[in-house]
Amino acid sequence: MALEKPAANKPGDYIWYELLTSDVQAAQSFYARILGWSFADSGQSDMDYRIINAGANSIGGMMEITKDMAQGGAMPTWLGYIAVEDVDAATAKVEAQSGRTLMPAMDIPMVGRIAMVADPQGVPFYIMTPQGTGKSLAFADDIPRVGHCAWNELQTSDPAAAWAFYGDLFGWKQEGEMDMGPMGKYQFIRHGTMIGAVMPANADMGPPRWNQYFRVEDIDAAKTAVEDGGGRVVNGPDEIPGGDFSMNCIDPQGAPFGLVGGRH
Repeated sequence: MALEKPAANKPGDYIWYELLTSDVQAAQSFYARILGWSFADSGQSDMDYRIINAGANSIGGMMEITKDMAQGGAMPTWLGYIAVEDVDAATAKVEAQSGRTLMPAMDIPMVGRIAMVADPQGVPFYIMTPQGTGKSLAFADDIPRVGHCAWNELQTSDPAAAWAFYGDLFGWKQEGEMDMGPMGKYQFIRHGTMIGAVMPANADMGPPRWNQYFRVEDIDAAKTAVEDGGGRVVNGPDEIPGGDFSMNCIDPQGAPFGLVGGRH
């Protein structure tokens, strides 16, 4: 009998998350109290890049915005990494579809090849061809996992254009939607499993962006931890289909993020 190969990520999967922040030490303390994360040095000699661990799994990284990055317009933000078979080919495809390359393709030893790009509406994200085998659990696509990303939400000025762009680039499909009344439609993204949604952004929500929701054990305890830690709850907690509650927050350095969890 042939042994089954270990599960791996497929192109179009979310495989990593990264916080760019103006104060990495303060951000580390803030998120640790909300999500129970622990942190480890990545061992990169040329930068302070910290690995975010949720229990036994590494789910992301955290780095301080350098002076050069700030001068280039970098602001505190969360970014997702999406797997591709060939970073260079994917970058060319992004540009052919009116997207932009923000950081050219580069190799990170023992990690893989990455590039930072933006969709036609200006939303930044990373594409990556990882080295090694096995599967990233940064996005929990199998079971709910506390401390892991649970949902990826695109808030965009042009949902139809976004569907065309991401559908062609990653093979994502729309499956189902929820009517939000005057705000428009909340359209679900399927890529094997449900991975998130596309929604229209209005002026009050700021520029178009990806919004990641991380899972907490108790949404009310998380709300208290956000506020006690100097962050701000923008809206929620609101009940969502399935019985969980979600809320949108801004960390003390100004990076928006989402939380989802139960109520005890």
